[in-house]
Amino acid sequence: MKAAQDIILKPVITEKSMDDLQAGKYTFKVAKDANKSEIKKAVEQLFGVEVAKVNTMNCNGRDKRVGRYVGKTPDWKKAIVTLTADSKAIEFFEGMV
Repeated sequence: MKAAQDIILKPVITEKSMDDLQAGKYTFKVAKDANKSEIKKAVEQLFGVEVAKVNTMNCNGRDKRVGRYVGKTPDWKKAIVTLTADSKAIEFFEGMV
C-alpha cells in the first residue's frame, strides 16, 4: 500500500475550487492509480478530518506547441473531497478564502 503522501500530490487552486470551500469541498491532484477509498484514508490521515464523500475524475493532458514542435502535457487525476458537517476545516486552505 502507498503512503498518504504518495496518493495526495498537491492541492488544486482555481477559482472554482476556492468557491467550493464554503461547501466543505477540497480539491486535490492525486495519483492516477489511486481509488476513492485510498484517497479517503489518505486525506483523513494527513489532515485529521472526517471525509463524507470522494469524487474523482481523470483529466486529459493538453496539446502544447513550441514553434513547429508539438508536445503534450501529462494526464492527471483530480479528487474533490467533501468533509462531514461536524468535521474541522483543513488548515492549509483557511487563508485562501
